[in-house]
Amino acid sequence: MSKRKWGDSPEKQPSDFGLGATLAYLNRGESAFPPQTAIEDDEGWTKVGAPKKKRKQKDGSGRPSNGSRRRSSTSSERRQAQDKTHDERPLALPNPFAKDAGDGEHASPPSNPFSTKKSRDERSEQSPVDSSARDERHKEKSRDRRSPERSSKEANTSSDGKQERELRRKERKLERNYPAIEHCPSARLNSHLKITDFQTLLLYLLADGHAPQWVSVRKRTSINQVVVLMVPGLELGMFNGDVALESQGSSSVNNGDSKDFADASVATTEKSQKPKRIDISPDHYYPAELKRHRLPEVLKPLADIFPNVWPIRAQGDYRGRQFVKLHSPIHTMLTSQIPKTREEKQMKKDHKGPLPQNTKHWENKRTRITEYIASLAEQQENEYVIHPAWFTTPESKAAALERRKAARQTAEDGWVDSNVSLLEDAEVPEKEIEEGSVTAGRRILTIDCEMCKSEHDEFVLTRISALDWDGNVVVDKLVKPDVTIKDYLTQYSGITEAMLQDVTTTLSDIQTELLETITPRTILVGHSLNSDLNALKLTHPFIIDTGIVFPHARGPPYKQSLKWLCQKFLSREIQKGSKGHDSVEDARACLDLVKQKCERGPRWGTGDTNAESIFKRLSRSMRPKQSNQTRAGAVVDWGEPSRGHGAQAQVALGCKSDQEVVEGIERAVKGLAEGKTGATEKVDLVWGRLRELELARGWWDDARTSEDVEALRKAALQRMGRMSEETGSELEDEVVGRELGEAVSRTIDNIVRVYKSLPSCTGLMVYSGTGDPREMRRLNAMHQQYRREYATKHWDNLSVQWTDTEVQALSQACEQAREGVGFVVVK
Repeated sequence: MSKRKWGDSPEKQPSDFGLGATLAYLNRGESAFPPQTAIEDDEGWTKVGAPKKKRKQKDGSGRPSNGSRRRSSTSSERRQAQDKTHDERPLALPNPFAKDAGDGEHASPPSNPFSTKKSRDERSEQSPVDSSARDERHKEKSRDRRSPERSSKEANTSSDGKQERELRRKERKLERNYPAIEHCPSARLNSHLKITDFQTLLLYLLADGHAPQWVSVRKRTSINQVVVLMVPGLELGMFNGDVALESQGSSSVNNGDSKDFADASVATTEKSQKPKRIDISPDHYYPAELKRHRLPEVLKPLADIFPNVWPIRAQGDYRGRQFVKLHSPIHTMLTSQIPKTREEKQMKKDHKGPLPQNTKHWENKRTRITEYIASLAEQQENEYVIHPAWFTTPESKAAALERRKAARQTAEDGWVDSNVSLLEDAEVPEKEIEEGSVTAGRRILTIDCEMCKSEHDEFVLTRISALDWDGNVVVDKLVKPDVTIKDYLTQYSGITEAMLQDVTTTLSDIQTELLETITPRTILVGHSLNSDLNALKLTHPFIIDTGIVFPHARGPPYKQSLKWLCQKFLSREIQKGSKGHDSVEDARACLDLVKQKCERGPRWGTGDTNAESIFKRLSRSMRPKQSNQTRAGAVVDWGEPSRGHGAQAQVALGCKSDQEVVEGIERAVKGLAEGKTGATEKVDLVWGRLRELELARGWWDDARTSEDVEALRKAALQRMGRMSEETGSELEDEVVGRELGEAVSRTIDNIVRVYKSLPSCTGLMVYSGTGDPREMRRLNAMHQQYRREYATKHWDNLSVQWTDTEVQALSQACEQAREGVGFVVVK
């Protein structure tokens, strides 16, 4: 049916030319048919275009089609109506590609004017000469197909095709079975990646770690070795354009009369000259694809190795909603948590409180008790009243006395100091110390007190218990306070009114007895001992607090309870029932904790208790397909890594430059490096560090550098031209622009060298560790100076102040120093 639309007059309708008419006009040079015109029907509607094509009523043989046979009983009437209105319809458009067909003949199919092949009719009209030539060519082809050379050639072609298909099939199979570490774009990340996530991936590849959630690993058993490269100095700003690695080119500006026009020209020129970098920031969870055209020239080689760049964050200590320090990125990567056994996991479900500490993989390190005496900074941090022996100058002693007067902690307020004039009075000659003794000639006195609340809401002493190193009770007495008690706190102290009814011992009597017992060689032991000493109104310079030597995971001012420590490390239950605490029982628990600390070592009871070296954990894992060989590791670093983080590694190589580090990694990967036994060792994990970029940017923390590494650092600075010839000190100006780009380029070249030296199926992980740590270090040094001066000077004479502004600045600097980058790939 034709389309109709409402119109005012058929003359206003434009002429319509079809595609067929256009092609026919181009081929024949004239119009194949007159333009189509629109007509108006009786109802006022204008018909546009020809009526819908009828179906074919005849097939190719001239017989009527099946559709034409199916007619209704009123087909004749319809035909008469169609004949009546035939003259009123517009003429049907002829087919410009069809030849004129006679009546009763089927029209030939249209020819394609763009085809180079000839139709059947055109081929039949060829001359006899062309026909005979075509027959000769056909016979010649037939002879060629029957010839043996032709058959051999076709066979070779068929064989080559089969070989190519087989080769492509093998390549696809190899690609499917080749190991890979890939990021799935549909993966959901809930937080930033941390260095521990890289460690999790490493342990999953080589040991008994859990599968990571941020990447997918294919054929992990085929990954034979892993190289972890730490490159301090790389940061995310180099990839998103925040840190310029090239010198800024000068742009020409039109010197017009209008200043606004000149400013607009400068802005347009700078905007057009600034290249588009990778869209990634430290706030992103997900990686960014490394595209060569969006990277600076010095970073483009990384795009040929790694598919993505990951934003990585370092671990840190978080106190009171503020960051105070960062953990070492080396320690974080090379120290792993000891996995829990199946029995421990099952016990956790049924056990109340902390699980007993597992000592299966622990190595004891017997240590003298003097190693655990709280320092001046620790006592100040834990709110101890400082003994005068800690202050050596008259000015510092006067400042400390003024602070004690302000806090009402002087002799006029009932406070006493132990009889220690100098800290050196406590030293014991080595000849007087028994061999293997952990007490080091000192007398140990463990103290625990019970307190009640007075009418002034102050805690007053009501019972004291003291034990010696052998656990014998030295003092255990009830004390009658000189103020009225408002609350006996029986559920905690175990003290009742009836217990103190006939007591005559006072606080002064206890102080006198303790001063006779405590000597300069006496060490006081207790849990949260500052509370006990405040109740006793006593100061002593040498104390051991189990709340300090068994630190809380979140750091000061948080402390673990004595009950929790006993459950965890002594597998003992104390403070049970509703009768309150027993001071003798609590003092004995503190004594046993300190004895255990001396036997186990300084790391016992800290965050490292449940941790071990990653190389030690690897040594318990077997190599795949080699049931009798365990994994081994190597450390390649500046200086002597065998004395530090490489102590547990089978191979430790010391270097003097980044070039030596690259060469050492190559030897270790190939199994040519000598181990600690003197023989070459095949290693599965190689950890190395490139430090020249860190040195060029001034990020090297020289405060913690040993003497041998400090000599290497100065030699490297001299080699890099960063030492002043006049003063012989390090240049203080910051490396930026092209000079920074050159330093980065040298480091990238070393990374490429490491990658090229790796054999196939070797994993490569690169991480920067931290961001710029200089501001954080400056504020930390400022805080330490403030604490030293606060202990020895008056407030008005302090050279630095530490207020909430500095606390906020330190937290922000730590946040910025946490930001780093990481890369992962399998060669």
